[in-house]
Amino acid sequence: MLAEYRTTQLSRNGDVLLTELIITQPDDWHLHLRDGDVLQAVLPHTSNMYKRAIVMPNLVPPVVTHADAFAYRQRIVSACPDEHEFEPLMTLYLTETTDPDDLAEAAQAGVITAVKLYPAGATTNSESGVRDIEHVLPVLERMQALSLPLLIHGEVTAADVDVFDREAHFIETVLQPLRARLPELRLVLEHITTAEGVAFVKADASSRTAATITPHHLVWNRTHIFEGGIRPHRYCLPIAKRERHRLALRAAAVSGDPRFFLGTDSAPHLDAAKEQACGCAGVFNAPTTLACLAHVFEQENALEQLEGFTSLHGPAFYRLAPNTTHIRLVRESAPVTYPGTIDVGGAPMTVFDPGFAMHWRAELLSS
Repeated sequence: MLAEYRTTQLSRNGDVLLTELIITQPDDWHLHLRDGDVLQAVLPHTSNMYKRAIVMPNLVPPVVTHADAFAYRQRIVSACPDEHEFEPLMTLYLTETTDPDDLAEAAQAGVITAVKLYPAGATTNSESGVRDIEHVLPVLERMQALSLPLLIHGEVTAADVDVFDREAHFIETVLQPLRARLPELRLVLEHITTAEGVAFVKADASSRTAATITPHHLVWNRTHIFEGGIRPHRYCLPIAKRERHRLALRAAAVSGDPRFFLGTDSAPHLDAAKEQACGCAGVFNAPTTLACLAHVFEQENALEQLEGFTSLHGPAFYRLAPNTTHIRLVRESAPVTYPGTIDVGGAPMTVFDPGFAMHWRAELLSS
């Protein structure tokens, strides 16, 4: 669909301001839903506005087999409100003992859409991840033959590599050799945070390499984590980088390049787990992502590229049709109020606040 726009003339200074935008219903190509009470609490904030989502498999224990993925999908479907039409797209958690035959069976049965690579120890619940890429090459070769995407948390975990350099180091030492070795393997470098990540994707003209970008990495650099003190709700992994990297991400997101698309990396944690001496990494952004993105794209004079980033580029990479339903984004004259927290079994969970007033609100249009 070509997005529809409505404008109004401002009497203040004669500028034309876009006030309404209708676009294809978006999908989320990187989402954490957790399980149990958290799943029940957070899922409606995605399913009310997104048609599909790639669901991360880093539960405890992780989703490592065909049977695990099928069972987790059933729990998600059961938790979805009856009035929401939402399709979870499942992934398997790659380990050094992953069975290539089980993986192939899950893919061919349509139970999984992709496989997730976590370097061991890189982020939340990644302890079962890959320690040596050589140990999973038979699985990756099978995935290449199946044209099954590999979703990559692109960071090294060596103690001697600075946390702010881990993505760039991973690209140089792991990803570039892997791409040379398996040139037809379909890769998504997830939640990129660096100019090097943008450059790696742009360097591959084959359409087999893509990247997701989060809303929070478009608005925060590493200084924001320490603005007036340590801000635990701005801490995520990969961690936000220098301002030049944030600007590179914004340029990629608004460029119209189909290799870049939305993956919120919405990662729910209770406040009690975030606000402590060793807090969890993750930003729960599902309720406010679309308002934040409209703000960013408006700032960049690129609202005409928002539909591609949120709704068209991802399906094209995953070889799926775009959604046939639509959402309306409306720009209000006064800031829109979003909840600061949601309740999870009586405990608060903080919602992503980009740190500026948001004037956009989104609504799903009836079919």
